Amino acid sequence: MGACAMIPQRLLVTAMLMASATAFADTAQQVKAPTIAKELQQAKTYTISSPPTAPLEMAKPALPDLSGYTAAAMQKKIVRGKAGKFSIRRMMQEDALKDFIGGDNKMAEWVVRQHGIPQAIFVDDGYMNLKDLLGKVPKQYLSETSPGVFLAKLPIVVGRKGILEIDKKTQELRLSQEAGSFLINDGQLFVSDTKVTGWSEKANGPALFKSPKEFRPFLLAWGGTETYIANTKMASFGYANSKSYGVSISQYTPNMAKVLKRPEPTGWIIDSEFSDMWYGFYCYETTGFVIKGNTYKDNIVYGIDPHDRSHGLIIADNTVYGTKKKHGIIISREVNDSFIFNNRSYDNKLSGLVLDRNSVNNYVADNEFYRNHTDGITLYESGDNLLWGNKVIANRRHGIRVRNSVNIKLYENTSMANGLTGLYGHIKDLTDTDRDIALDPFDAKVSLIVVGGELAGNGSGPLSIDSPLSVELYRVSMLAPTKSSGISFSGILGERQEEILDLLVRQQKAVLIDPVERQTEMQD
Repeated sequence: MGACAMIPQRLLVTAMLMASATAFADTAQQVKAPTIAKELQQAKTYTISSPPTAPLEMAKPALPDLSGYTAAAMQKKIVRGKAGKFSIRRMMQEDALKDFIGGDNKMAEWVVRQHGIPQAIFVDDGYMNLKDLLGKVPKQYLSETSPGVFLAKLPIVVGRKGILEIDKKTQELRLSQEAGSFLINDGQLFVSDTKVTGWSEKANGPALFKSPKEFRPFLLAWGGTETYIANTKMASFGYANSKSYGVSISQYTPNMAKVLKRPEPTGWIIDSEFSDMWYGFYCYETTGFVIKGNTYKDNIVYGIDPHDRSHGLIIADNTVYGTKKKHGIIISREVNDSFIFNNRSYDNKLSGLVLDRNSVNNYVADNEFYRNHTDGITLYESGDNLLWGNKVIANRRHGIRVRNSVNIKLYENTSMANGLTGLYGHIKDLTDTDRDIALDPFDAKVSLIVVGGELAGNGSGPLSIDSPLSVELYRVSMLAPTKSSGISFSGILGERQEEILDLLVRQQKAVLIDPVERQTEMQD
């Protein structure tokens, strides 16, 4: 499928033609100006020069080969030789369940739902298919409500040496909301060609989201585990409780991790669908996880949300839309060295993609971000990232927004028909906000290298950059200005616009915009 095939044709037409000034002016007026924390002192004078272009030329870096991440390759990972054991045990004293049974009277939730001392179904010491449990586990805990449809009324825990497979022998696994069922992987979990649903027995249907604190079933995989999901539909999972967000892959909590010393969890989620989840996907201190070819639709807070110190991730070929509260895709807090490519993220409540809180050395390529209700791509306090060949179209605010982030390289991106600016770079002092500066430090600095691509038909102009450490522009095409005055820059670029355009457009040279005073001097 072509890069733009998913984007409605009229959006491209709007962007490519001379877009009407009034349409974009209206959009700009509808969006309230952001609340500004204490602004830093802006540089007063900048030098404009034309550096050599050779250092700006760069071949497109290679993307990871996805051909090995298939359902067939997943099947080869399953070791079925040793038959596993099952048991029903009390939830207390189990490492995998301490987060849900420990302090703050957490156990009360399960006592009420199970009407007694909380228990769970455990799969240990070898391989079991979910269907093998039927008939072994008492019917009041696991029953077949219609051919191939199973209802679980206890949590199901895959033990440290356990392997659980849920496949096409299971048409659907329903996890009872009322009885407090959920799924924990502390070993190896393989889910394919099936459906797994948070289920309301009372409503005789999915446990649809009603409020953040209402318990809904969830799936959690801990440190040391492998989790593989393929060709599966998951729906109506998760709520606003730690590690209970939907589908979560997480290292153990710091105190437990020190004791257990288990490696970072990993796995794949491929060719599957997730809807009505509190978070479609969440991970914490996870390595090498692959999220490929999935659809995340109509989830509550986030579609895809890799978090703290996860690294080496591949997020590719996914479609994310209709997220109700926040962003389609967000990586946050030191999510590094990862690849985000060939995704489509649109019609989300806030941004299509966010790189946040010191997430560095990521490669974002060939994605489409359109019709999101704030920015297409947002970078907050996350330097040293490369954005290549992305199409950012008809988002309500900025196409690409870069805050407090240095050495951001933007190559061959297209930012069209966005409500405000095609590319917006700015600094912001966050010390007077609720941010924990020790946990999430930042420098109020921005620097950009913009090579190739198009900035076209954006409501407030192609470019606006406040107080940069430096900006380099080369081969950037600017078409279809929405204002009758033609192409106009704002921020520091506006004052030197003629000079910049002369070098960039008429002479077709590179432009380096550099402050005479360094930002450190300005802060003094």
